[in-house]
Amino acid sequence: MQIQPPFIVSYSITTKCNLKCKHCYSSSIDQPAPDELSTKEALKLMDDLSNLGIGLLVIDGGEPLCRGDTLDIVKYATLKGIRTTIGSNGTLIDEAMAKSMLGAGVQAVAISLDAADAETHDSFRGMSGAFEQALKGAEACRATGLPFQFNMVVRKETLSQLEDMLQIAVDYGANAAEVFDLVVAGRAKEECQEQVLSLGDRKWAMEWLAQAQKDYPIVIRVPGCPMYPLILQQKEIQPKHFSAEMLKRIPYYKRGCAAGMPMGYIIIQCNGELNPCMLLQVNLGNIREQSIISIWQNSPILNELRPRELLKGKYGDCYHKVVCSGCRGRAYEETGDIMAADPGCWFAPDLLKKGDLY
Repeated sequence: MQIQPPFIVSYSITTKCNLKCKHCYSSSIDQPAPDELSTKEALKLMDDLSNLGIGLLVIDGGEPLCRGDTLDIVKYATLKGIRTTIGSNGTLIDEAMAKSMLGAGVQAVAISLDAADAETHDSFRGMSGAFEQALKGAEACRATGLPFQFNMVVRKETLSQLEDMLQIAVDYGANAAEVFDLVVAGRAKEECQEQVLSLGDRKWAMEWLAQAQKDYPIVIRVPGCPMYPLILQQKEIQPKHFSAEMLKRIPYYKRGCAAGMPMGYIIIQCNGELNPCMLLQVNLGNIREQSIISIWQNSPILNELRPRELLKGKYGDCYHKVVCSGCRGRAYEETGDIMAADPGCWFAPDLLKKGDLY
């Protein structure tokens, strides 16, 4: 039986980056990895993704604009009918670069903004001036008509800045805000474990964001927290500025964790290794040895991950396991088991520790 393709494929095209972010899921450095896919291999990958029939390609890194052939690969992907976006820290985007991205076929850019002030953002991103440059990148996108959103990592340090961060997104003309719930994968394991939200913090943040969605004129998405769409549904959130149907496009909405799922998500590392998600870094195989189509259809790990009835512990009996299933990346990082209950979930009362919520 043919399995529906992933809707979103993320291709971490390089490890090279001009920043050194504390939470970097790809542990990027100032040099490209020696085993990165060549241009020829990357173009062959675009052929395979086109044949697979994906919905959206996200090219990120590292910083994808640090790799010289990135826009050539985007242009080829566009010719193959693949809707392509770029995830960037924004510091290398000026109007000339924004125009070049548009010309190559880039549909939109996600610019990282991890605080409402320069000091906090720059400290988290590892470079003085990164905040100002990211905002200039957003201005360049707006000036050239290149759609963009802001990607934001919510953590203890910035929990009190959520409102200001969303307001920046509105003021600069972003069409969405993607609020990442910090999971300790990649470099985050060593550099910012203490920044992970507690259960109570996470519950508060998700409920606040759901209420904020009523009034904000942009879509708020929350990767890494499938519990957020549950709140949208339970509270019957009705946005004032666009149709409630738009909320159904939010990751996980009535589908649960997207990692490795049909019409879900998969990631390709710069060396061709496949993972179910940037937060679930388990090796599914390498496209240098086996086609992505074959891995997607036949991976034993994906075949275990996909059936929700195989979830373990309290999640096995959870009423929401089909439409939520928790974050598989956080479950794996904190328990070593991709099918374990998500320790970051507050919906299953038996998982809570006394005092975690109140």
